[in-house]
Amino acid sequence: MTNAPAHFDQQRTAFIHAMRGVAASVTVVTKNGKVGRRGATVSAFCSVSTDLPTILVCLNKSSGIADAVAENGLFNVNILRNDQAMIARRFAGNDNSQLIDRSKKNDCSVSEIPEINGAMVLCCETIFLVSWTSHMMFIAHLTVVKNIHLEPLAYLNGDFHQFVPTKTDND
Repeated sequence: MTNAPAHFDQQRTAFIHAMRGVAASVTVVTKNGKVGRRGATVSAFCSVSTDLPTILVCLNKSSGIADAVAENGLFNVNILRNDQAMIARRFAGNDNSQLIDRSKKNDCSVSEIPEINGAMVLCCETIFLVSWTSHMMFIAHLTVVKNIHLEPLAYLNGDFHQFVPTKTDND
């Protein structure tokens, strides 16, 4: 970022702390291409529209997967189940020195674009790409949805969690 305001570091720190308080489903973006099968754990993921089912996912430019997804445009978003925290850690890069193709040890399918077994899989095709500071934002439409489940792994305050339903006044 160029010409950062003098109070940038304080804003950045406050923003990081604020975002740690926002729970998110844990997803792993996977792709295949010239550089091989790749994947990365991602928390910046959301729906955009149901009228042409569309999602948005943000990938760090330094992760290596962002350029690869931009190159071929096809990728999968694997929404992990609440018992798949080890897979999330693996794709977050916690073992980069030990494993180039992280999908080899994670029960991924043998399909062209890796799908994590047991995860809900959204097969996506990029329709719009925005490069902004440290990240690339991909807007993509869904071509297929597989393995629908309702027990996602959550990430909050630097750790993994399971969602627990709460009672409301109407229950």
